Amino acid sequence: MQDDNGLGRGLIVGFLTGTIVGSIIALLYAPKSGTELRRDLREKSEDFFEDAENVIEEAKGKANELINDGKKKSEKLVADAKVKVDALLKEAEKILKEAKEKTSSYLDTGKSKVEEEGEKIKTAIKAGVETYKSAKEKA
Repeated sequence: MQDDNGLGRGLIVGFLTGTIVGSIIALLYAPKSGTELRRDLREKSEDFFEDAENVIEEAKGKANELINDGKKKSEKLVADAKVKVDALLKEAEKILKEAKEKTSSYLDTGKSKVEEEGEKIKTAIKAGVETYKSAKEKA
């Protein structure tokens, strides 16, 4: 897009420069009196300035269009990004919730197994102590 703007700008500058140079050369080589030449130069310069003003106005209009298009595109990109970020956040929250639930479940299962094994060990120790006491009394 910038290449197009540079090419267009170059064409406009070339056109204007060519118009000026051509007009001056044509006026200087024309067989006219000084008064007629000055009048023709004034008329040509006025025509040139009118053309330049028209080109400038047209360029301003195109620049405003480009700016407005850029704003619209950037607003759309921001809106799309917000939608994608929201979707990613929801997915992350879902994954975190599932991980918490699984961790809690594994923790509860592990805790109950540890308690069961602890009870078995307590029972075994008590049985061992009682067996030891009874063996000692018999001895």
